[in-house]
Amino acid sequence: MPSHSSTYEERVQNFSNPTARSLLEIMSRKKTNLCISVDVTTKASLLRIVDAAGPSVCVVKTHIDIVEDFDQDLIDQLQQLSKKHDFLIFEDRKFADIGNTVTLQYSRGVHRISSWSHITNAHIVPGPGVISGLARAGQPLGRGLLLLAEMSSAGALTTGDYTKTAVKLANEHSDFVIGYIAMSRQGVQSDSDKDFLILTPGVGLDTKGDGLGQQYRTPSEVIFDSGCDVIIVGRGIYGKGEGNDDESIRRESERYRREGWEAYESRCKS
Repeated sequence: MPSHSSTYEERVQNFSNPTARSLLEIMSRKKTNLCISVDVTTKASLLRIVDAAGPSVCVVKTHIDIVEDFDQDLIDQLQQLSKKHDFLIFEDRKFADIGNTVTLQYSRGVHRISSWSHITNAHIVPGPGVISGLARAGQPLGRGLLLLAEMSSAGALTTGDYTKTAVKLANEHSDFVIGYIAMSRQGVQSDSDKDFLILTPGVGLDTKGDGLGQQYRTPSEVIFDSGCDVIIVGRGIYGKGEGNDDESIRRESERYRREGWEAYESRCKS
């Protein structure tokens, strides 16, 4: 795996996948490695938070199936905000079924995820078929897939051989798999010269846990110490429930963007 001391801009050439290349270009252009995770249950709150945080982020992560008043207009407006603020959309679907089923879950049904989400992710429990099934729908659209190699929740079973298998499958499908959900670069290290992006949840500046198993680390611990690429932050930015006021969201988004970017710049110099 290439050195994590390379800049995001330098790493663009390591990827053939258009989504991976686009993400690295956005990160360089906007000077941000922040992904906001927007876990709210109404269309209005989702769009409001995304619009407020948009200038500071490279990725917006959604759980679209928790939005109670979901409709196509939500997707249309989310795509407009993606263009307005220059970020990618990541639907955190965590696919985990056989190939034919995930093809349909990804491309059909109410949400039609492949039509609007640049990035999605999958568990490797079903084996390589989950990747080929998602690639059938997503690859013609230039989409990118993340594999869940490690998770931030206490007691997670994504360790040892499970993580090693995720790395093996990523290397075998690197035209579609662009990286991992993982806690450290060391955890997904391989002998391959292929480059993969590492997006890391469980990032917080003001708390170490949420009482439900989530464990938090600082942006510096994730980016500088652990060599990851993108910090995923949710409630630390917008608070609880349906979100804080817009000014608070803008302020906290910028705070996390700054902390993450400074950690990245320090890493590149080390």
